Amino acid sequence: MDQESQVDEDFPLFRKSSKQPKVPPSSSIATSSSSGLAAETSIKQVEKVKEDTSLTSTAPGDPVTFGDLGLAEELAYQLAEQFRALGSCLHLRCTVIVGGMDMLTQAQSLMKRPHVVISTPGRIKVLLDENPDIPPLFSNTKFLVLDEADRVLDVGFEEELRVIFQCLPKKRQTLLFSATITSDLQTLLELSSNKPFFMRHMKQYVFIPKNVKDVYLFHVLSKLEDMGIRSVMIFVSTCRSCHLLSLLLEELDQEAAALHSLKSQNLRLSALHRFKSGQVPILLATDVASRGLDIPTVDLVINYDIPQFPRDYVHRVGRTARAGRGGLAISFVTQDDITLIQEIEAVLGRQLDKFDCKENDVLSDITKVYKARRVASMKMMDDGFEEKVKERKKQKRKTMAQKGLVNKRSNKRKRRSDTS
Repeated sequence: MDQESQVDEDFPLFRKSSKQPKVPPSSSIATSSSSGLAAETSIKQVEKVKEDTSLTSTAPGDPVTFGDLGLAEELAYQLAEQFRALGSCLHLRCTVIVGGMDMLTQAQSLMKRPHVVISTPGRIKVLLDENPDIPPLFSNTKFLVLDEADRVLDVGFEEELRVIFQCLPKKRQTLLFSATITSDLQTLLELSSNKPFFMRHMKQYVFIPKNVKDVYLFHVLSKLEDMGIRSVMIFVSTCRSCHLLSLLLEELDQEAAALHSLKSQNLRLSALHRFKSGQVPILLATDVASRGLDIPTVDLVINYDIPQFPRDYVHRVGRTARAGRGGLAISFVTQDDITLIQEIEAVLGRQLDKFDCKENDVLSDITKVYKARRVASMKMMDDGFEEKVKERKKQKRKTMAQKGLVNKRSNKRKRRSDTS
């Protein structure tokens, strides 16, 4: 892995609190995309298994050799596919530990001591906390991989990482992958001699009134064949928008799959498979899908909603122009997005190019699109999706209350009112 560089000191990645965990010695950092992670990490680690004959035994009691942590559950399954394909001749055992699956079955799979454990931080922490037999299984871990390191190493995950790190040996290699460089990761890069790697692709915008975004979207999608585009990812800010747009495109006879967190794990994997296999040319997604997913060929990325943070924009457009291919990213900018797009341009260090659209051609379909949106809205009311959204908000408030975040916020508001 050409982009890796050894770091031989215990660098505190968390600066906001002295109580936050540290990434132990022998860390490496790479700024490649996660499609590269899926291939490079799998190949490198399988090569390690091949070199170390003590790791290829199928007898009980083998150590957990590799631990891969990331935030995207879909990517966990994709990585597992890579490991199983590349390590089949070595009888390499791999297990996936993510939310939404039976915890007893997951604990049993860990007790079988697989060579590779691919997990999200939250689920593996729960298993480590609740089963005293599981932490010792990680005492011989050789590699720890943190995918989307800028988010996994965020302050919101300090407790999960603290529990995980306590179970791991100090003598190991830690690999961190990220498409954006935070100040903490930048410090790690400065400690190495390797240069970060960047991909270039066309980034454009179209400035439009908010009430005709759907009309412009339909216009662009209707021109895909003329533009030589075979696959499109459309990013939206909420699950509700994602679901509504999927119903809208269905009414407009545009084949699309939708990927958001209110869908079950099986439905998300199915949507991803349909897009990757070319069964549908369009994938609608929230930011849960914009980071980490191994989708090698995306010709066009559309930012239907502008992300709140520039680094999310980087991850979104990173879906295109992979593996040396060309790519195009178009952002729909409304009157409410001016500040956001200026922040993105500041991070990129240049202004986005304007995407040319003939307004008269676009608006010729306005009646058709408006009618389809009304039908889509009625369908969403009938299919119970709004109830799912309400239940999700209720669960979030409950979780925040359990963590004491609600009280903290109310106290802040009270202090503000007292001082006003």
